[in-house]
Amino acid sequence: MDTKDLDDVYGAKTPQESRTIYNAWSSSYDADCLSQGFRLPSLAAGLLARHLGATDGMVLDACCGTGLVGETLRLLGYDRITGCDLSPDMLALAEKTGAYARLEEADTSVGLPFDDDAFAGFVCVGAFGPGHAPPVTLEHLARVTRPGGIGVFNLLDGSFEAQGFPPVMDRLAKSGAWEVIATTPSFRPFLLAEPELLSTAYVVQIGPR
Repeated sequence: MDTKDLDDVYGAKTPQESRTIYNAWSSSYDADCLSQGFRLPSLAAGLLARHLGATDGMVLDACCGTGLVGETLRLLGYDRITGCDLSPDMLALAEKTGAYARLEEADTSVGLPFDDDAFAGFVCVGAFGPGHAPPVTLEHLARVTRPGGIGVFNLLDGSFEAQGFPPVMDRLAKSGAWEVIATTPSFRPFLLAEPELLSTAYVVQIGPR
């Protein structure tokens, strides 16, 4: 993996800039990431399956990229998956996986194009590094997930505080919008690259409205 790709995305200043970078990266994204031991998709899908269990409800793969999470969820038995992403080129590749019932282009800095309580659960991983989706995304994800639903996301240990995630997470918890029910130990998202890059995954349960 060319770390310049990650550096470019982390340095993006606007959603439009991020979209352009990911569109350009889309054709080699899977090969670049998987060759370096990228394990967020499998970890996230496993955490959702453990805490959500079987469901007839729709599951949201937010910031789905090329569909690595969706493919894994489908293998675990989830056959009603919606994906959204900022990059249309990434979405085109996600569509080819056949894992998704619906795909939508979405800028999570301004909202999500889904109804309140539309999903039984959500996954949003690899989306919250510098230059990526902003903390307000968590509020949008809580809105579209039904009470009792489960959400899984990860944050980077070295930057999430400076990015402003703790106040948003505290506000969601104090308002009863969700409860953090599990966190992982710190881990490396890339087993074969970026040895200093550490992350923590969070599992939340949506509260009553």
